[in-house]
Amino acid sequence: MGLFSNQISREKVKLGDHIYTWRTTHAYAHHGIYAGKGKVVHFTHGGGPPSGITVSSTLKYYPLCLICKEHYNFEGYKVIHSCLDCFLAGGDLYLYEYNVSMRFFIAKTIGGTCTLAPSDPPDDVLVRANFHLKIDGCFGDYRLRNNNCEDFPIYCKTGFLVYKKNRLEPVVKSMRLLQLRLV
Repeated sequence: MGLFSNQISREKVKLGDHIYTWRTTHAYAHHGIYAGKGKVVHFTHGGGPPSGITVSSTLKYYPLCLICKEHYNFEGYKVIHSCLDCFLAGGDLYLYEYNVSMRFFIAKTIGGTCTLAPSDPPDDVLVRANFHLKIDGCFGDYRLRNNNCEDFPIYCKTGFLVYKKNRLEPVVKSMRLLQLRLV
């Protein structure tokens, strides 16, 4: 990818890629995990009112397709899947980079587009993304500074989850519940 832009074509996106699209004249980006077959798993706001001060990761006036319209029929924030078109909401597609060099990381002109952390294999990434997709509320409440749409794919790609009391508890409880079901 380039120093100035991580834009990619749809043909180049691969399973488990951390993708993003810019919103509101590059004021912020919305992030997700590409799950294949034109689907994206992402942490987003539904149709109801958000709690607290947040920046919505979906565009209120972008017309959702008939399939995705059903997925946004909830209040608050949660992990959902949508088609790539509804995720992009008319924006361009970008690839978030992992395992970049320190020199590249420092030279990058736009923050929030790469990390020094290495990525896990795509299968592990998709297991994490799909786990949170199946358990409502498991990723916790949306917080602009410490639990947002960018944190979700970084967690899926690396397994790194910043400990916050209210954020980790639902994840641990859900994993224990899942382990009990598997036994």
